Amino acid sequence: MLLRHDHQGVMMSIETWSAVVGTGGALWTTTSFLPQLVSVRRHGGRDLSLTMLAMYLVGSLLWLAYGVLNGAGAVIAANVVVITLVSAIAALKIAGDRRSAASSRRLRIAIDMDEVMADALGEHLARYNAAFNTTLTADDLRGRHLEECVPPAQRQAAEALLDASFFEDLAVLPECREVISELAARHEVVIASAAMDVPCSFDAKYRWLQRHFPFIPSSHIVFCGDKAVVDADYLIDDRARHFARFKGRGLLFSAPHNHGEQRYARVSSWAEVREFFAKLDGTPAAADVARVPSPGSPVAARLDLQG
Repeated sequence: MLLRHDHQGVMMSIETWSAVVGTGGALWTTTSFLPQLVSVRRHGGRDLSLTMLAMYLVGSLLWLAYGVLNGAGAVIAANVVVITLVSAIAALKIAGDRRSAASSRRLRIAIDMDEVMADALGEHLARYNAAFNTTLTADDLRGRHLEECVPPAQRQAAEALLDASFFEDLAVLPECREVISELAARHEVVIASAAMDVPCSFDAKYRWLQRHFPFIPSSHIVFCGDKAVVDADYLIDDRARHFARFKGRGLLFSAPHNHGEQRYARVSSWAEVREFFAKLDGTPAAADVARVPSPGSPVAARLDLQG
C-alpha cells in the first residue's frame, strides 16, 4: 500500500510539473511576440517577412483546430493569443509598408507664379498708386480683386500697367526659392502660370524664372489658360477657379482677394508649404528640416568654395 501511494505521488508530481512546464513554455513562446509588436508599431516592419508571418499564422490556425478537436484548452488559449498578436503585427507591417510606398513616391507639384512665387500684387499696387496718386493697400482688397476697387474710368489704364516690364523685376516672396528648391529635390516641380491672361508676359516671366529659379528646367514651365491641362498631384495657386477642373488636389495660397474662400486647403506662406509637404512625406518637422541654400546666396557661395 505504501509503495502504491508513493507511486501515485510520484505520478502526480510528474503530471503537475509537466503542466507547469507546458504552461510556462506556452506563455513564454506566446508572449515572445509582444516585443516584436512594440517594435513594429514604433519603427515599422520593413525588414520583417510577411510570408513568414503568414506561414506562422496558418500554423497557429491549424494548432487551434487541433486544440478544438481534442478539447485541449491550453492549446486553444495559447494559439488564440498567438493568432491575435501575429495578426496585429502583420496589419501594422502592411500599413507601414503602404505609408512608406506613398511617402517615397515622387509627387508632381504644379506651382502658380503671380502672388504665389512673385509679389505681383505689391508691384501692381505700387504702379497704380503712383499713376493715380492714391494710397490703396492690400488690406483694402480683402475679398476683392484690384480691378473691383478701381473706378470704372481708370480700369483700362490700370490694366495697361501690366505691360512686359511689369513681370521683369517682381520680388520673390519670402522663403519661396528655398522651399521650391527643397521640393524639387524630393519631387517633380512644374511651374504653371495662366500667362494667357497677359500674353505679353511670356518672355518676361520666362526670364524671371531663369534668373531666380535656374534649377527649374524649361521643360517644366507651362504657360497656359486653363490649368486643368496640367497633370499634377497638387496645384498651389492663389485663384480657386483653377481648382474647379484640376484633377489633383488644390492648395490655396493666401492672398487678399481669396480671403473668404473656404472650399480648399490653405497655406498662408512658403513656410506653411514646407510644413505641409514635410508632413506628407513623413520627413522631420518644419523647424528641423535642413534649409537648402538658394542659388547665388552667400551660404551657397561658401559651400561652392569649400567644395
